[in-house]
Amino acid sequence: MALSSEEVERYARHIVLHGVGGPGQQKLKAARVLVIGAGGLGSPVLQYLAAAGVGTLGVVDDDEVSLSNLQRQVLHGTPDVGRPKVESAADAIGRLNPHVRFVAHKFRLTGENARALISDYDLVADGSDNFETRYAVADACFHEKRPLVTAAVGAFDGSLTTLRPFEAGPDGKPNPTYRCLFPEPPPAGMVPACSEAGVLGALTGILGTMMALEVIREIVGFGENLVGRLLLVDTRAMRFETMNYGWDPSNPLNGAPG
Repeated sequence: MALSSEEVERYARHIVLHGVGGPGQQKLKAARVLVIGAGGLGSPVLQYLAAAGVGTLGVVDDDEVSLSNLQRQVLHGTPDVGRPKVESAADAIGRLNPHVRFVAHKFRLTGENARALISDYDLVADGSDNFETRYAVADACFHEKRPLVTAAVGAFDGSLTTLRPFEAGPDGKPNPTYRCLFPEPPPAGMVPACSEAGVLGALTGILGTMMALEVIREIVGFGENLVGRLLLVDTRAMRFETMNYGWDPSNPLNGAPG
């Protein structure tokens, strides 16, 4: 997909970058990425993917901007309070990069509508804030054979991984699914909501930016991805660790029969 002269100037630092270059930038322009949530994680994901020149950005979110969001959801501003997040996000992305096509999906993603929505995109970045959505997204990405970059944050910590369970790993076994890593959601009430426990605003910026980087690496194809690796971030100790995980043959998606 050819770049205009204006795009060549806009993305000049990518184009001269070894490992991206003109071919990589063209891949970004041709890519269609769906972002789940336009909140704390979704804000930096959308900003950096738009700045990077991802051609089509879809966003699914049924929420409205509230004043308490603004401590971390930097895509939105004070004048946006009360507006649908997808509308505020569309304006922000339009100001940032007019070459990006923005697609707003103002509804809640569920197990019933996830596959139809995800099938229209090449890759998914999940920044949702609840387990029901995370499992619905992960299952749908498995069935539709779409790579998934997924992250979650607590009060002071977060995690990030990439899932390609529809492919085999170097050992010939299937890549792990989300259910290999987290077989079942925790019991209701065990993990307090952000409104109860709080969340460090800058933490969502760190994890969301790393999500965007992982999406870009998946599209362009450089470096070692996070398939089978869970990146853990602890902002109290400012420590980054990586935990390996593998395919569980008892998982219900690509597990061994009987």
